[in-house]
Amino acid sequence: MESDGDQIIENLRELSGPAYASHDAQSLLIRSSALVSCLKSLNRAANTATRTKKDETTAARHEMDQSHLGLQNLLYEKRHLEREIEKCRQFASVYQDIPLYTMEEFQQSAPEAARTSEVLEDEHQLMLNRLSFELAERQRLDLKRRELLQAKEELLKQSRTNTNTLDSVKSHIDALVKTASEIQKKVDELVQPLPVPETSTAMATD
Repeated sequence: MESDGDQIIENLRELSGPAYASHDAQSLLIRSSALVSCLKSLNRAANTATRTKKDETTAARHEMDQSHLGLQNLLYEKRHLEREIEKCRQFASVYQDIPLYTMEEFQQSAPEAARTSEVLEDEHQLMLNRLSFELAERQRLDLKRRELLQAKEELLKQSRTNTNTLDSVKSHIDALVKTASEIQKKVDELVQPLPVPETSTAMATD
């Protein structure tokens, strides 16, 4: 099926052919001008349609490029998140090396709000509650330890005081004993033994 443009061109060819050689030149000019005008109109319409299609193609290509760029960004973000997730999975947190209370001890000793059925079914929340309980218990035990250390220091201090007092009393007693010994010695030097009667001596000789 021929297009309108092809039909107009074919009509122009016919006008310039031998079949119209005897026709009035003025009428041929008018008819050919009309055909040329139609041909120009079709050409303008074709150019407009071409520009429209080009614009639509450019817009579609731009949209496709934007979509492709968005897809690339999403893929990049996906790979980044996958790497971060893998890092998190391989990360050895310090809590893994902390000796925790066993589950039985936790269920027996932890506050009731920290060991509800909902918490026990949530592995992540359960671990957080166990760590919180472990921290609270260690803080409580550390406070008790510091109180015991303070009591120990007080007892050691009292013991040192008692020891110093005992040493002081012992020194005083030793000084008193020494003084008493010196006094006894001086008393002995002052008090002379009584003389023995001669008769008694003679009788003893006989």
